[in-house]
Amino acid sequence: MRTPIPLYCLLSGTLLVSLTTATQADENQAQKTKTGTVLVAELAEDESVEDIEQSEPRKAQSTKEAPEPKPSVNNRGQDTPDNPAKKVAPNIDLKEVAPPPTAESQVTTPASSAPASDPETAEKVAEPEAETPPADETTPEPANSLTLLDTEVLPGTSTRLAWSPGIQIAGLSQPTPVLVVNGAHAGPTLCLTGAVHGDELNGIEIIRRAMYDLEPDKLSGRVVGVPIVNLPGFQQASRYLPDRRDLNRHFPGSPDGSLADRIAYSLFENIIRHCDMLVDIHTGSLKRTNLPQLRADMNNAAVAEFTRGFDRMAVVHSTGSPGMLRNAAVDAGITTVTLEAGESHRIQEHQIEAGVNSLNSLMEKQGMISRMFVWGDPEPVYYDSDWIRTEYGGILFSSVELGDRVTQGEVLGYVADPITNAQYPIRSSSDGRIIGMAVDQVVMAGFAAYHIGTEAEVPGE
Repeated sequence: MRTPIPLYCLLSGTLLVSLTTATQADENQAQKTKTGTVLVAELAEDESVEDIEQSEPRKAQSTKEAPEPKPSVNNRGQDTPDNPAKKVAPNIDLKEVAPPPTAESQVTTPASSAPASDPETAEKVAEPEAETPPADETTPEPANSLTLLDTEVLPGTSTRLAWSPGIQIAGLSQPTPVLVVNGAHAGPTLCLTGAVHGDELNGIEIIRRAMYDLEPDKLSGRVVGVPIVNLPGFQQASRYLPDRRDLNRHFPGSPDGSLADRIAYSLFENIIRHCDMLVDIHTGSLKRTNLPQLRADMNNAAVAEFTRGFDRMAVVHSTGSPGMLRNAAVDAGITTVTLEAGESHRIQEHQIEAGVNSLNSLMEKQGMISRMFVWGDPEPVYYDSDWIRTEYGGILFSSVELGDRVTQGEVLGYVADPITNAQYPIRSSSDGRIIGMAVDQVVMAGFAAYHIGTEAEVPGE
């Protein structure tokens, strides 16, 4: 007869295996740091927290070298002998309901239209540009065609293209819509990306409203919008890719790396490199919400100047983290900021309106559009900020709201222990404003609960 094994022995063995596994995981993490290779999927605590806490301090004077000169705005995306366009995109009204793009055709072609390769079709598409007023000193410079995703987008037209990173099973491939408006007049190329994290919904609607309101015949420059970058994550209401990697830690990517590397590489090479400016739109994560704000490396003179065009939007200094789309784009000479608005898994009208207004303000500031736009008072720029963490675990109850101004020592909320009924107040570490916070929830000790921003001078003043 077999002797029963005491329970404490089983628990001890389980604990030993757990500790051994944890030790091996730590060793693997250390090895990954040394070799620079990814051995396991990385799940950061929260980019909203990590991005700030690991950011390089703001410098009194920019010491970064100026980025390499970028190609002229009239040359990016042009048709060249080495990169000829395979077809001409039809001119469609983005406000109209259209069938989804297909893998076989990267544009949504009306059923009544002739093949795009037919010269007569190209001539018909270009008809709105046939009559040109006499040139004079006040006539804007005419725009050139934009070649994107092997498709030529003629001046003064708007269209829907389709981007596919080629990572799905061929028979189940589902391309990602790309909205393009090529203005009738020359100007810079502004790109907008949303849902790099699949559960962040506000950016999708911000891009839709901003893009569908544009009039190609009055636009100077081009606007390219990818409302849903992480389509697999969006379909599963997940922040991450199917392999549990964070796409916003793998840019600019590589063609033969992990799933995240390949998607990042495809997006960066096929779309992002055509941009002169980029606004990457995000929300808070892990049940956190953000006041509408920009994240920008204010040590970069070009980026600091770029932030001045967003009207009332607050700005938080952040140098970013390796692998972020913002960092990779800036390294490629593309002026880039991250726009944070609201929280994940939700559509929030106030946050969306703030995002759309800031983008309209930016385009007017860049000379891309001209409209009667009422500028508000400049929002203070928050270079310095700090996350307040809980000291105890329990249920978080907040006494302040997003956007409130607070003073040092003020009680922001408290953590209640549901077992002992103890209550632990959380106090502000400085005077400032609540620019980010966690929603009421169960928290553990060390949880980042409140993001306090302190005012600083606007750059150049």
